Amino acid sequence: MWGNEKHAKMSLKTKRKLDSLTISEGNNNKDGIDLFVNAPPDGSDAADDDSTDSEESEYSGLEDEPDTTDDDSEEGEETENSDPDTDQETDGSEDSDIILRKVNRHEPETQLQSDEEVEENGLRKDRKEKENIQKAKEKTKKGKEKAKKGTKSNEGSSSQKSGNDTEEKNEEFNEYAQDSSDEEDIRNTVGNIPMEWYGEYAHIGYNLEGGKIIKPKRADEVDEFLNKMDNPDYWRTVKDKMTGQDVILSKEDAEMIQRMEKGKFPDAAYDPYEPWVDFFTHEKMIHPVTNRPEHKRSFIPSKWEKLKVGQLVHAIKMGWIKPKKPTTEDDEQPKYYDIWGKDDESAINKRFTQHIPAPKMALPGHEESYNPPPEYLLTEEEELAWKETDPEDRRRNFLPKKYSSLRQVPAYPRFINERFERCLDLYLCPRQRKMRMNVNPEDLIPKLPKPKDLQPFPTTQSIIYEGHSGLVRCISIDPKGQWMASGSDDHSVKLWEVSTGRCLNTVHIGGTVKSLAWNPNPALCLVAVCVEKAVILLNPGLGDKVVITATDNMLTSYQSVSEEEENSGLPTTWEDCEEEESMHGCRVRITHPKDVSQVTWHGKGDYFATVMPNAESMSVMIHQLSKRRSQAPFSKSKGMVQKVLFHPTRPFLFVATQRYVRVYNLTKQELTKKLMTNCRWVSSMAVHPGGDNVIVGSYDARLSWFDMDLSTKPYQTLRHYKKALRQVCYHSRYPLFASASDDGTVIVCHGMVYNDLLQNPLIVPVKILRGHKISKDLGILDCQFHPTQPWILTSGADNTIRLFT
Repeated sequence: MWGNEKHAKMSLKTKRKLDSLTISEGNNNKDGIDLFVNAPPDGSDAADDDSTDSEESEYSGLEDEPDTTDDDSEEGEETENSDPDTDQETDGSEDSDIILRKVNRHEPETQLQSDEEVEENGLRKDRKEKENIQKAKEKTKKGKEKAKKGTKSNEGSSSQKSGNDTEEKNEEFNEYAQDSSDEEDIRNTVGNIPMEWYGEYAHIGYNLEGGKIIKPKRADEVDEFLNKMDNPDYWRTVKDKMTGQDVILSKEDAEMIQRMEKGKFPDAAYDPYEPWVDFFTHEKMIHPVTNRPEHKRSFIPSKWEKLKVGQLVHAIKMGWIKPKKPTTEDDEQPKYYDIWGKDDESAINKRFTQHIPAPKMALPGHEESYNPPPEYLLTEEEELAWKETDPEDRRRNFLPKKYSSLRQVPAYPRFINERFERCLDLYLCPRQRKMRMNVNPEDLIPKLPKPKDLQPFPTTQSIIYEGHSGLVRCISIDPKGQWMASGSDDHSVKLWEVSTGRCLNTVHIGGTVKSLAWNPNPALCLVAVCVEKAVILLNPGLGDKVVITATDNMLTSYQSVSEEEENSGLPTTWEDCEEEESMHGCRVRITHPKDVSQVTWHGKGDYFATVMPNAESMSVMIHQLSKRRSQAPFSKSKGMVQKVLFHPTRPFLFVATQRYVRVYNLTKQELTKKLMTNCRWVSSMAVHPGGDNVIVGSYDARLSWFDMDLSTKPYQTLRHYKKALRQVCYHSRYPLFASASDDGTVIVCHGMVYNDLLQNPLIVPVKILRGHKISKDLGILDCQFHPTQPWILTSGADNTIRLFT
């Protein structure tokens, strides 16, 4: 068996070396060589049949295989004494097979030659062919001798190889080992199914016996690139989805595809513009084109037409078919209409399209029964009252009566009246279709962000400041947020440290403290306190000693200047406090004609305003600290003033009366805006640090947000409280605002104001703070945000101050 394989390899080598030989049929016949002598039987030379040695390709690609002649020679030396008879038996068959194959590859000459030249060329070719054939025979003999020597030396190992062969046969059969297109349908019996079903598996389907059909091996990217560079047929190679094999398109297929891509017909021989033969020409001919005689039935009346005419005549007589009306001049004239106008529907069509069904009559109730329950029967007094009322005002138009049986029920006397009224309702009463909208209630609620996404804001009570014996009406925090001042009904002002809750000092004023405000200028340590008809400027003596000394020097340095000025026309007087009061920090006392309810500072710390609700035209006073001057900006009273605030950046003054908030321009001395609060009594007011938004609280439990760039009416009104609002405030840094109420709660809201004027402010309630106790129907009286931290301080009627962080 091994010798036969060696013999096949040697025959292949000799075949490749003789590929360059060309043998003509005429010369072979001259030499008397019989090409069909000793031809191998069918299937004996299956190893030599190489499908790549075709007329189109001269080289099969097997030339690149390594030469094994050296190995064969080594094996042949060990077994030199081989039988030469076996070599002689196969020489003739091999040589004839080679010559036969080369004769088939011969191509006839196309040039014309003379007889002498043909004979000379034929002799030369015969000599060369004989020499080449002789050399080939010698080489094949040597190769066969070496192959036979190798078979004897490998007899011992033949058993092992035969075992390996059986193992190889038992391996899984490869369906794609043979490239035979004729057996494609037999090998791949998957059928016309989507190949994506087997995209994740190693097989492509199952054969008739139920075995898996393994997918062919697919080349990687490197092999694909090399194939693209080396294979000249790569551009016309496609992959068959059914078998996974590469199929090379023929030249005709490639040309057909190229023509279709260019928009041409697939068949190049098709001519769509071939000349048209006009069989019937415009020239009048003597004889007809077809000289067939007419049929006999063309001269006889049609039987079926007679029946059809009879049916039409009968239909006209019966009136089923009416003749057309004669056309008039109006009908012949063209009709014009407006193509852009609306379609004028007739009233009848509108009535049918907009038909509204009549409402059904109400079903009878228990009171209309012949034996109603006792509760539906009227007493004598009720019957008398029913008869005295007008028919239009009666709840029902009949009197319920009770009968023992249905046969005792008499005829209804108002039957005709009810039918007539029903007809009037159907005829005269207008009908209206109620359009019901299916709206999800959740869609009506505005989508607001979650409170946890709007942090930071105060949520927890941290410190309770105790020490006052009366109502804590007002609190104020210094600009740095370290100290706090509080005023109470116990005629005292206490100074606290915010972070620790320690009371640092207590100043007895001698009256109820209604309002106090810390100077917003950090270069001054000064607190303005409202006590009955006076405003006391208090130096608490906290913080930096340099600031404390500078504050005292400023107050004393301008004393001589203020004495030189004449204040005879003003109702207010500036006085220095006595020594006993100055020892506790009181520096200046400003006396007013009426009780002062509020004091507020300008942002720069030089001006401050006071409110006297009962002073009429002098209810608002503006004081200048540096020059110790006072002035009344208004000559007439336009209502009882409740609160006054300065604009943080512009020369505007906000004056809140009972129902309105007026904005005045102090430079131009004119009214700029008038805000409509839509509430009964304004209690508090706060201005946003940006200056374009204002919140107003009222005693009727309303909080109104005003966007002055948008409108003079409230942008949004919050009604979260059950009792009156006492105070509202903005945070100076964070987008927060809060409101305190007599119900003992503080509601903290997120109020984002955007720089974009087209976007409205975002208002979201985030937290309700509780902790104060209600005393004498009073809850929280004041609330203030910390200037730097998201904290809030509240004072209430329970004599305490609480810090929420």
